[in-house]
Amino acid sequence: MKIRQAKGFAIIDLLFVCGIVGILSGIALPRLMLARGSAQSAAAIASMRVIGSSQVTFAITCGSGFYAPSLTMLGKPPAGTTDGFIGHDLSAADTMVKSAYTVQMMSTPFGGSPDTCNTLGPGATGQAFKASADPLDVVNNVRYFAVNAGNAIWEDRSSLWATMPEYGDPPSGFTLK
Repeated sequence: MKIRQAKGFAIIDLLFVCGIVGILSGIALPRLMLARGSAQSAAAIASMRVIGSSQVTFAITCGSGFYAPSLTMLGKPPAGTTDGFIGHDLSAADTMVKSAYTVQMMSTPFGGSPDTCNTLGPGATGQAFKASADPLDVVNNVRYFAVNAGNAIWEDRSSLWATMPEYGDPPSGFTLK
């Protein structure tokens, strides 16, 4: 009787490889999800920084000391230029989704404010503003961020949009250094 040579993989070899891959995936996947959430939070913080500094630039150079009322108005370029005070990735709509966060901003219009260099109209700008970034995946990511005219970024474990004043400290949360 002639014995055949074994060539290729046996079914037990395939099961062994699948088991090892499964164990490694079980170890790596939670870490990857944590890293993804950290990256999304870092992007939200960066968006809050950009909004805060863009509002200060708008107020100093274009708004006569007043702030833009919305993200789209902050992105509107002044006459003679093609670039607004904030990039298109944040100013395409008044409520944006960026890096798995919902980003929004508002400023209460002040009746006595003058027209701006990007022709928003008299009375359209505000004396202060607030912006927030709320995560879309509230199960795996419970970091909420906000910024206001005080230009400090705040973090909390629940949404700051409703409670964040346009100027001053919110009733909950803590500032990021």
